[in-house]
Amino acid sequence: MNPGFRRLLALASVFAIAFLSVTALRVWQSGGSWRNWIPGLAAKSGPFTPEKFTLPEKSPLNLKDTELLTRLNDEYALLTEAVVPSVISIDTAGIRTERLLDGWGRSQIRRYPTQGQGSGVIVTKEGHAITNHHVIAGQQKIQVTLHNGKTYPATLIGEDSLLDIAVLKIEGAEPFVPLKLGDSSQVRVGQLVFAIGNPFGLGETVTQGIVSAKERSLSDNQRDLFQTDAAINPGNSGGPLVNLRGEIIGINAAIYSKDRENPGFQGVGFSIPSNDVKDALFQILERGRPIRGYLGVQMRDLDPAVRSAINYDGPTGAAVLGVSPGSPAEGAGLQPWDVVLNYDGETIHSTSHLIGLVQRSRVGQTATLKIWRRGETLELKAHITESTASENEGLKSGDGKTQGGTRDPDRVLQRIGIGARDLSLQEILRGFRGAVVTQVNPKSLAEGLVEPGDLIFAVNQAPVANANELSIHLAASAAVQDTNLQILRGGKQISVKLPAVPKEQ
Repeated sequence: MNPGFRRLLALASVFAIAFLSVTALRVWQSGGSWRNWIPGLAAKSGPFTPEKFTLPEKSPLNLKDTELLTRLNDEYALLTEAVVPSVISIDTAGIRTERLLDGWGRSQIRRYPTQGQGSGVIVTKEGHAITNHHVIAGQQKIQVTLHNGKTYPATLIGEDSLLDIAVLKIEGAEPFVPLKLGDSSQVRVGQLVFAIGNPFGLGETVTQGIVSAKERSLSDNQRDLFQTDAAINPGNSGGPLVNLRGEIIGINAAIYSKDRENPGFQGVGFSIPSNDVKDALFQILERGRPIRGYLGVQMRDLDPAVRSAINYDGPTGAAVLGVSPGSPAEGAGLQPWDVVLNYDGETIHSTSHLIGLVQRSRVGQTATLKIWRRGETLELKAHITESTASENEGLKSGDGKTQGGTRDPDRVLQRIGIGARDLSLQEILRGFRGAVVTQVNPKSLAEGLVEPGDLIFAVNQAPVANANELSIHLAASAAVQDTNLQILRGGKQISVKLPAVPKEQ
């Protein structure tokens, strides 16, 4: 036997003898039971003896000592019971499309199924319900679940993508329980509110908070929103924000989160005021679409750069960057670098404020604008038209006939060379609208003008909701004229002009 191995065997024997000796000593000291010195195995010897215990029978406080809190508790529960039957959960399914370009510039379309969840609220006895546009956008199947657990299909009556509102009709014969739309102009910062919805698909959920602020905007095209700290999470979109009377004062629309991949509530949620919702509801139910006033200006807030450029030091207003040809603004005499101080008697505080006032204006009315121009104050009259009609004028020739109807849309899109995708749910929840550029084909008309990652939210001032709408607008416009793209790039809004696609010989 190897001498080294013999030494190792001797050491192992000594260690084993020492271990057994210590073990035997511990067993002897513990009374002869090896279980008592192994942690977790020690136990009482003999039969189990029940422990004596006494639980308190009296509450630490009497209800008379907390009368106010008791009333609040009962009233919160009463309000919830009255409101929840009007709130619905929405499940959607559809096919999303993404337009891709291969190395030869040929256009290809990829389709894949999508599913979504959201909330809504019943507002008529006939079963009309309000939700967010982004909840049902691009979805072919809509199913709602009522408070009693019954599910019904729903049809889309109309939508207002700019306001982010959609109106559904529930295909059921139930006695629906509608909720009243309150007056959002009476809402005050600090008042108690409740948000009801279907967060994360969990079902009916009620959260309580206050109105944290008013006149918040997520984009220059969106009207003023309420900010609330009542917990709103993905799936709450489209649910109501109610006051202490159980009236709808807002429709929950978005949250603020720095985490784009996994957005979660951080105490800042946004709701669309009920008066704006009510206007859109009436227009959709009566005409099938929203009706908005149109002025035809491109605006910018009065930041230090603008003030310095035009030498304006006034306290309020919004600067005019451009005027659309043939628009009411041009007819009124508005010029670039004018500052709009007042619109129909209301002082203008920001670009979004002016846009909201114009959109609320009645089509056909004459609006009075007070402006500042190179140190002088002027008063102009603008005859408000309907926005959709003005936005479509660019697709008409001088004699009113549509041009380019015979050109192949796919060929036009190939020459433009833009590939785009729909927005993700996280991007929609952050308030973005439009389509994201995924690629720009080399030697295309868009090369050098458009970049991957650009968010295209409008074509010729007409808002686009997804990649398919972007393709339709591009194909129709670029076939006959230069096309203006409104783009969000690096947090800044820019305008890019694409040249018209030359006709092939």
